[in-house]
Amino acid sequence: MSTLHTLPRLFVSPGGVEDRSCVLEAGAVCPMSPEQARYLGTVMRRKEGDEVRLFNERDGEWLARIAGLRRDQGAFSPERRLRSPETEEGPVLAFALLKRDATDLVIRMGTELGVRRFIPLITERTVGQRVNGSRLESIATEAAEQCERLSVPDIAEPVRFMEFLGAWPENNRLFAAVERLCERESADKITQKSKDVFSEACIGDGILIGPEGGFGAAELDAMLARPFVTPITLGNRILRAGTAVAAALALFDSRIRNA
Repeated sequence: MSTLHTLPRLFVSPGGVEDRSCVLEAGAVCPMSPEQARYLGTVMRRKEGDEVRLFNERDGEWLARIAGLRRDQGAFSPERRLRSPETEEGPVLAFALLKRDATDLVIRMGTELGVRRFIPLITERTVGQRVNGSRLESIATEAAEQCERLSVPDIAEPVRFMEFLGAWPENNRLFAAVERLCERESADKITQKSKDVFSEACIGDGILIGPEGGFGAAELDAMLARPFVTPITLGNRILRAGTAVAAALALFDSRIRNA
């Protein structure tokens, strides 16, 4: 039985560390980031000559060896490709910013469930409006390394809700989870939506999850007036925002994979 899955798996940016070119190919030498060097040497107790797995969306996944390792410096030497590049067909996830730990969880879960781009939103009831972009990128990278996807999702700068609606591409649907949808639509429509909320979903579409407490009345009116918005229900229970993210992404992923 192969033991490759037990090797450390690390993301190597297609642009290289500090913008130095690094292509995963046989015979290349790719520099480690200081964080990778400390992780391999101090945490994992690896040494020169040990095997690792490297990946990115451009080059796929490669078996490599540690070509040098010293404190916060080191290099990789790719040897052979394990997986070819592939298109990852996840949704865009637009979500109202939550408290720090909850936002961290959204980034981690979303990466594992295939999100290709996160758009944090500032809404009427948003709890926090400041984020540490580097921290969120690190969380997404670690999640991608763990779940064995080939890409690390992009994380946009926070944007105000109305600006987000105005910039959304009208050719892509935006599936918006709306609390108490029964107050706005007929029972027949809600029953149909709850059976297969993403029946019309396509690659490039997005999912919109609001803040704890839901969208404000003016936000709901503006959102539902957009022709590209499809309001959906995730069931007859009121879910916390983080739970709604996980439920919606799991349903979307299942629909795209089984289409």
